[in-house]
Amino acid sequence: MADDAGAAGGPGGPGGPGMGGRGGFRGGFGSGIRGRGRGRGRGRGRGRGARGGKAEDKEWMPVTKLGRLVKDMKIKSLEEIYLFSLPIKESEIIDFFLGASLKDEVLKIMPVQKQTRAGQRTRFKAFVAIGDYNGHVGLGVKCSKEVATAIRGAIILAKLSIVPVRRGYWGNKIGKPHTVPCKVTGRCGSVLVRLIPAPRGTGIVSAPVPKKLLMMAGIDDCYTSARGCTATLGNFAKATFDAISKTYSYLTPDLWKETVFTKSPYQVLRCFFLGIHRPSCQDPHQSLCAEDPGSSCGYHIAFLYEKNKVKLSLIFFLYLGRLE
Repeated sequence: MADDAGAAGGPGGPGGPGMGGRGGFRGGFGSGIRGRGRGRGRGRGRGRGARGGKAEDKEWMPVTKLGRLVKDMKIKSLEEIYLFSLPIKESEIIDFFLGASLKDEVLKIMPVQKQTRAGQRTRFKAFVAIGDYNGHVGLGVKCSKEVATAIRGAIILAKLSIVPVRRGYWGNKIGKPHTVPCKVTGRCGSVLVRLIPAPRGTGIVSAPVPKKLLMMAGIDDCYTSARGCTATLGNFAKATFDAISKTYSYLTPDLWKETVFTKSPYQVLRCFFLGIHRPSCQDPHQSLCAEDPGSSCGYHIAFLYEKNKVKLSLIFFLYLGRLE
């Protein structure tokens, strides 16, 4: 019932005033129900512009280990995070690496309703796509009482869901990668989206919703095939995003080389989290001990005693063993 509310010709449905194309694609910012005198748009100075200015002035204080490493420049690129599959819990990490190049667009805002004892409770559901048009794309969905709050929450979730996009060639490897490396399929609900490599210069042959996501991902040429109820824009967008995220899941022959496994940044930079700077270590952020990375030195044992209240006799014994 909630999904049918927007599809039946309401403000967020294909037949309503908020839609500007087939498949329920509303055309992004500047059209639709946003900013029509509801008191939540840009007209009264309470929109994203005012809130964004305050957020930029405030200094980012990371609350996760990964955030601390990123802010202190211990991790140099976003690909290093993806390499070790580290979970990103702060949207500021994405802003740190891709903030200047990220572009976001609202795909759809639809009202959803819930029946309560007091009557129907209406909220607004926002679908937001975000990407840098160069190999990174994300999709966020958020439901809230306020349109502006839903959009802001969807943008944050879209940043947290950003995935790397693998690009390839249709034929000879001439020039830059321009299409998907192989056929990939994504599914959500009844919607199935298949991405097919296309020759250079073909463009993106698809409906408006997948086309926007593929453009934000940096794919220039691609054929698409969709089946199911593609009029449900949310499932259509999620299926496309699922297909795009699978481009790195295929082990193609060029990736058959033997993988050299390295330590995770959390293991390499243990000294950084403990707040210990050993004088004898040339780089205190590299490992626990420069001479023997796999062992613990007296500085770390003393720190562990303060933290975990280990018996003093055991600490002293281990410390003397290291001195020998």
